[in-house]
Amino acid sequence: MTNRPVHGPAARLFAFAALLWLGACGAVQLPGTGAQGGQRIDPNAPVQVALLVPGNSPIQGDAMIARDLENAARLAIADLQGAQIDLRVYPTGASPAQAATIAQQAVADGARIILGPLRADTSAAASAAVAAQNVNVLAFSNNSAIAGGNLFILGPTFENTAVRLSRYAAAQGIGRVFVAHGQDAQGEAGRDAVAEAAQRSGVTFAGAQGYPVTSQQAVLEAGPAVSAAIDAAGADGVFLTGGINADLPLISSALRESGTTLQQAPFLGLTRWDSLAAAATQTALQGSYFAKPAEGPEASFRARFEAAYGNAPHPLAGLAYDGIAAIGALVAQGDPNALTGASLTQAAGFTGTSGIFRLRSDGTNERGLAVAQIRDNQVVIVDPAPSSFGGAGL
Repeated sequence: MTNRPVHGPAARLFAFAALLWLGACGAVQLPGTGAQGGQRIDPNAPVQVALLVPGNSPIQGDAMIARDLENAARLAIADLQGAQIDLRVYPTGASPAQAATIAQQAVADGARIILGPLRADTSAAASAAVAAQNVNVLAFSNNSAIAGGNLFILGPTFENTAVRLSRYAAAQGIGRVFVAHGQDAQGEAGRDAVAEAAQRSGVTFAGAQGYPVTSQQAVLEAGPAVSAAIDAAGADGVFLTGGINADLPLISSALRESGTTLQQAPFLGLTRWDSLAAAATQTALQGSYFAKPAEGPEASFRARFEAAYGNAPHPLAGLAYDGIAAIGALVAQGDPNALTGASLTQAAGFTGTSGIFRLRSDGTNERGLAVAQIRDNQVVIVDPAPSSFGGAGL
């Protein structure tokens, strides 16, 4: 895919971070769904785990991400009890072809499971390359489109957030939800996630309206049309897919100024609004909701990481810790089938850097999330994150 540069303020506005959407350009070849395979292990010997990080990548910031992913994984290994992990670290660059070659090399070296790579295209390539060897891959991507077969994603998904917020909205009497989304991969994925979540959550999907994200002015000018579509749909809740460091401040303000009031339809955010402190002071977001991880585990991980390595962890670093925590917890049970799909998707799940999480048989994940509201210029938890999973999940 060719990326056209955007200059000036718009470039700063629409520089979406990898944290928000670790997608791939173009179509991704799916490796299949429903696989329950995986390598057998000797639980009494060190289990070799390959960590694929974006080292040697030409993309700015990847070196820092690679460093923090490795450090988080090593921090997790130090915390394990009853499990021995032999961690081997491999740089994949940013190339799907290189990621596939590296994954095959890691398996040839003895890896029983692969943790990483980072992005959707490299993750899909790596998992496809080792599928015939019956090796599972726990990737750091949050792109549900690539999940399935031997590929599990660890990144927080729009689907998970959409279900959590939809169920909370239904409990508050919100019955018809609408999606205002950017006309890009992130926005369209968010739209589809809400449409699916509504079916599972007892609310009606009332429709969606996209808006261009080519410039600040384009977002602002789209406000009246999107607001009119919300009115026509009779929606009493509006999901927003934009990031707080991108189009969210503009579209939320444009909708409020165009007549979509808080009383008519509170906003429901699919992204982490608290990633920018100034979000809590934005007038258009007052009274609106978003989902976030449990605060205690996340803060504890940040403090321990900084004490160990002298810098705050990259926001994605916790995914490497979570992957090792899950692998270690399974290995410690002494089961030779600890790394099969059936074991990885155990209903009880695992405890990680942001609270509880579990892998699903379709390769996606479910994380225990809190619901927060922006109220009086503060982020207030209105429904805490669960401490354990109940039932079969999403």
